[in-house]
Amino acid sequence: MERQDVELIQSASRKDKHLAALYQEHLTYERQLSKLDNKLFLTPEEELQRKELQKKKLLGKDKIEDILKRYRGNQSSH
Repeated sequence: MERQDVELIQSASRKDKHLAALYQEHLTYERQLSKLDNKLFLTPEEELQRKELQKKKLLGKDKIEDILKRYRGNQSSH
């Protein structure tokens, strides 16, 4: 995620609890994926888990992006 997006998320999350929860979930998925990515070999179960985490992370990122578009629109109209 770009720095300006993270800054917008941090400021908007103070009022938008849904956005805050989505972002925390996103960070959790990133940490879990990082742990799996640091392994030399993945078991078939870990490979499946990795793919599921990637899907969830991408879906969450899309939801976050939709929310950020609204906030960006509000910023440009002020």
